[in-house]
Amino acid sequence: MRFSRNPSLYVVAGFLVVGAPALVSGQVADPDATRFENAMATFARYDAKNSFPADATVFVGSSSIVGWDTGDRFPGMPLINRGFGGSQMSDLVHYVEETVLRYTPRTVVVYEGDNDTSAGKRSQQLLEDYQEFVEAVLTAQPSTRVVILSIKPSLARWNVWPEMQASNAAIKAYSQTDARVDFVDVGTAMLGVDGLPRPELFVRDGLHMTPAGYDVWDEIVMEALMPGGMHSRHVAGQGVGH
Repeated sequence: MRFSRNPSLYVVAGFLVVGAPALVSGQVADPDATRFENAMATFARYDAKNSFPADATVFVGSSSIVGWDTGDRFPGMPLINRGFGGSQMSDLVHYVEETVLRYTPRTVVVYEGDNDTSAGKRSQQLLEDYQEFVEAVLTAQPSTRVVILSIKPSLARWNVWPEMQASNAAIKAYSQTDARVDFVDVGTAMLGVDGLPRPELFVRDGLHMTPAGYDVWDEIVMEALMPGGMHSRHVAGQGVGH
């Protein structure tokens, strides 16, 4: 099953043609998701040679997920890392079957929005993409829990932090409409007492995280995933690219 973001249909010379969805005024065009076909093929080859755990937690999203050594940092937890670097939420919608649904996960931990905002997408457009992703997951697998990680502040993208905050607020409000969806704030702890991103949490590019940055995420996300954790409403490989 491929979610194609509701493409428009039109007829040319008697043939039915699938076209790109029409853009709403002020929205930014989605990048071509097929640029990740090689990444999806890599996942498929790995899966063909290896088993994957039942009722796993799938970590999915952009390079912050790719760089997260989830296997070592969440010992004893059945998990699958399907991060693909450089992705936007529109790409995750396109590849929701390949990265999430095929594993029938108990929980999905998702991080997107960093690249989207940098590309000029505003909070409403990103919210709609998140809604499409969450609805695709919960329609196919109603018992799955979706854990959305907030967009993080960073040195490299501090200029768009206000828009990221607007997106975080919109996505958090949306998460509160369904008990199966949680929003986890991983960003506040990444700010210093001066209100700016903590430099020690980032590598030289000011965007990707150091082990210390992932230490911050580990503590917050582990608490969210634990039964009875402060964010929890339920009792109950590595990615590709940079």
